[in-house]
Amino acid sequence: MPPDAPNTAGEHVVAPQSAADDVLRVEHIAKRFGPVVALRDLNLHVRKGEVLGLLGDNGAGKSTLMKIICGFQRPDEGQMFLHGESYEPHSVDSARKLGIDAVYQDLALIDELSVFHNMFLNRERVQSPVPFLANRIMRKEAREALDDIGVNIPRLNVPVARLSGGQRQAIAVARTVHSEADILLLDEPLAAMGAKEGALILDLIARIKDEGRVSMIMVLHNYVHVLTACDRVNLIQDGVITLDKPTSETSVEELTEIVVDEYRRARQAAHAQGR
Repeated sequence: MPPDAPNTAGEHVVAPQSAADDVLRVEHIAKRFGPVVALRDLNLHVRKGEVLGLLGDNGAGKSTLMKIICGFQRPDEGQMFLHGESYEPHSVDSARKLGIDAVYQDLALIDELSVFHNMFLNRERVQSPVPFLANRIMRKEAREALDDIGVNIPRLNVPVARLSGGQRQAIAVARTVHSEADILLLDEPLAAMGAKEGALILDLIARIKDEGRVSMIMVLHNYVHVLTACDRVNLIQDGVITLDKPTSETSVEELTEIVVDEYRRARQAAHAQGR
């Protein structure tokens, strides 16, 4: 999107400019699924230690963008840069090795496994020369990792199925932080949570943010959560970024009005087609 391009609400939003402290830049990304265009000429950037909130209606392209960044899907057009170098992940594992990890709504936790086994899922510590799981080491490191970011899970040998939604989400986030990722992608980290559990995750995100080491991109729907947890907000509409602002310079009212205007225009278009 060129500088001062008008967004779909009729306002003007300055496109993000590349900066020396950008850890990730996404430039002119497009993705199609047959006749469906999921992303079109999308530009996005994240600075070191920054929390970027990503808003958008269902089908706007948020999940597709996250899957491209984490290596699950390949873009049809455009390029990405990680720490100033060309970034072309061929798989989720290759992205993870380069410091980008994701936490999705389903969390990728195994209900029957213990807390500490889930913390090391697919990254298990193994004793040698006999190939047995190093349970004592994993339990100790899991406790240290959870304590470091202030997650209170009293017992680490219980199955995660016994934990609350907030605790399960905290474990999934802690696992990615423990993997020494530089960039975390959080897809609806507060989905289907009550106020108490949501507060637990917001506190966890705030503590990680205060350390300033990890950058985060969070897909969110609640505007209050965006303004509370994020430094900057991007809005995706029809596969492009139409708003890029520091959260200190926007409000729930502004974000709501932009989205309401989008619904108005969609309804008008639907009525026009039905005539």
